[in-house]
Amino acid sequence: MRKTYLFTSESVSEGHPDKVADQISDAIVDLFLSKDPEARVACETLVSTNRVILAGEIRGEGVMTPTGEWAPGIKREIEDKVRATVKRIGYEQDGFHWDNLTFENFLHAQSAHIAQGVDASGNKDEGAGDQGIMFGFACDETPDLMPAAIDYSHKILERLAADRHGGKAPFLEPDAKSQVTLRYEDGRPVACTAVVVSTQHIEGYDKAEKEAELKDYVKGVVADILPDGLLSGDTVYHINPTGSFVIGGPDGDAGLTGRKIIVDTYGGAAPHGGGAFSGKDPTKVDRSAAYISRYLAKNIVAAGLARRCTIQLAYAIGVSQPLSLYVDTHGTGNVPDDAIEAAIFSIDTLGGLTPRAIRTHLGLNKPIYEKSAAYGHFGRTAEGDYFPWERTDLVEELKSAVAG
Repeated sequence: MRKTYLFTSESVSEGHPDKVADQISDAIVDLFLSKDPEARVACETLVSTNRVILAGEIRGEGVMTPTGEWAPGIKREIEDKVRATVKRIGYEQDGFHWDNLTFENFLHAQSAHIAQGVDASGNKDEGAGDQGIMFGFACDETPDLMPAAIDYSHKILERLAADRHGGKAPFLEPDAKSQVTLRYEDGRPVACTAVVVSTQHIEGYDKAEKEAELKDYVKGVVADILPDGLLSGDTVYHINPTGSFVIGGPDGDAGLTGRKIIVDTYGGAAPHGGGAFSGKDPTKVDRSAAYISRYLAKNIVAAGLARRCTIQLAYAIGVSQPLSLYVDTHGTGNVPDDAIEAAIFSIDTLGGLTPRAIRTHLGLNKPIYEKSAAYGHFGRTAEGDYFPWERTDLVEELKSAVAG
């Protein structure tokens, strides 16, 4: 691993077109899980100029009948949920407005061939909803045990959104992107060399005094978010570098579910298996196994067993047990990596790493996902039922397990 280098990560706001799509898809997941904790959902969303389109496969009590017919009233609930999500984000623009956008729903019943592989039956345990590889990661660069560049990028945009919603920054509109470049020495972030923020704004904030007001405001947010000592006179800022950013959101560019998977995870500082999270119920291991991998990696770092940890899990569709578990502490571990692998399998409270065991241990069969669909799925605060994969309640058991 290199000791001295520059590393950059980006984030996008809740109003970015792809994130609008992610939040709508996860709002549908939450709606269906609120009716049936065992609901099956694979919801894809397309957003464009004043238009939202849903497609995908679904199943569940209160959602569809066993013959594949819609449950009474559910189609209206789906549309209401879509419009409420767009309204919460803040879109009331001529080109994208929660009240007058055109909505189309092409969701349909789940394939019986997928269902037979995933559902538990007889002596067969619930199988994985698809094949694939999933990664989890944690490091000690921030209190959230996240890579620093993505952590700061998220928090900058969260602050912009909070100020917009709270009226502190009424000149902001929902669409925004951020990017943070850090210089590392001896493997630790020591300086921020560049910050990029492009934020949608109302008319007039691309000229003269108002442009200066917007840029000063953004620099103030950056200074609040980044720890002392990282910013300096040498830090380069690019704030709305293209000039005007009035036309934005789904009116400026189409958005699709699942196109910001690196933003959703570790900003490129760790591998990604390739599968998106949003729009999928937790039987889909793209989601649940990525969450348990993060949970395990975070607890390993929190336990002081390593400063950095990557975990990979692999599954086959319809098969309950993982095909492999891989732990890599990147030379920072205090115990051998294979000892950590053995410790994970020895912890009884986990109940194993099957899809059902993961859902049970983390409590994933609940309507908790819309909150995760913007500003990253990881590095968030575990609170109540939300973000259970961010808990560090496995620390003592891991320490005991590796101690033998």
